[in-house]
Amino acid sequence: MRRDHFFKADGLAAAPFARCHSMATSSKIILHSLHGYRSELDAIVAQWIQERVSYVGVVGIDASRIEDIIDELCIGDGSKPYAMLTASHGSDETLQDAILLAGQLSGELAGDVRVVEF
Repeated sequence: MRRDHFFKADGLAAAPFARCHSMATSSKIILHSLHGYRSELDAIVAQWIQERVSYVGVVGIDASRIEDIIDELCIGDGSKPYAMLTASHGSDETLQDAILLAGQLSGELAGDVRVVEF
């Protein structure tokens, strides 16, 4: 199961939102890994590519491994790679740290942050 939460660029929680995932889009995502990698991630990343997500930060269990898998999924077979900036946060970094870092991204990466619990 996955749950999405939205945060404004300043790291403050946004207003409640409908749980319809087609309405829940943002160009920046923090993946909060509660259980480590699971095969369901592949479909989630494919959806993010369709949504044109430009940044995914990963925090929690297996963050580095999950970031590598996201990168591999974006590259695919190499014929049509998708450019997505990714980052993994170490075990000494919190979810709030990841949200604050994502909120500081500017230019093409400006905007609100969606947290996905996975």
